[in-house]
Amino acid sequence: MTFKRQEWTSTSIPFARNKPLQLMIIIFILFFGLLAFSPTDRFIWITYNSTLIAVILILVFTYKWFRFSNLSYLLMLIFFCLHTYAAHYTYEGTPMDQWLKISLHTKRSYYDQVVHFAFGLLIAFPFREFFIFQVKPRGIWSYVLPVVFVIGFSALFEILEMLAALVAGPGGEATFVGMQGDIFDTQKDMALGFLGGVISMGILAWIIRKRDKTNAASDSLR
Repeated sequence: MTFKRQEWTSTSIPFARNKPLQLMIIIFILFFGLLAFSPTDRFIWITYNSTLIAVILILVFTYKWFRFSNLSYLLMLIFFCLHTYAAHYTYEGTPMDQWLKISLHTKRSYYDQVVHFAFGLLIAFPFREFFIFQVKPRGIWSYVLPVVFVIGFSALFEILEMLAALVAGPGGEATFVGMQGDIFDTQKDMALGFLGGVISMGILAWIIRKRDKTNAASDSLR
């Protein structure tokens, strides 16, 4: 299976002429700015968004040396918006969870698990894109490494939540760790990230395999 840069990325287009990327930035700024007003808990909002802002700054300052495809930036935008939405309401207090508790009488919040799954599903592709052009893994490793990094970053996020809870002091574990009575909550979160990454890479492998077969059939007819 081959991976051709020109099929997936717009790195040859200067930022000044990359209209899709500019539009994505404008959308995120507006979305982030709107949800910056009156969050449920300002301390939690700052804590969660500080990590997000750090990631965005890394993307900005490394743009000169490495540019992701517009597809990767779109996937990251979706995940950033999901996280920003949770930072505004807190992961346990989103309108989705409030609706579930009222309508279906659920006892816990599920939005955090949705975001963990979305992390694997959406971010595995940008990870793979980075590895393809920087590490150059061969064969199946180009699909395995992104999933491994999804698991690694999922674990890192759980560790950061633990540290935030320790810094917050008494009651911090309920605010940041949010196990909600489930002793396996941390493991389930990481498992969902893993599942999302596997699905993402599985779909991509199928698309590339199908494309390669189509190209091979076309070449044989020439």
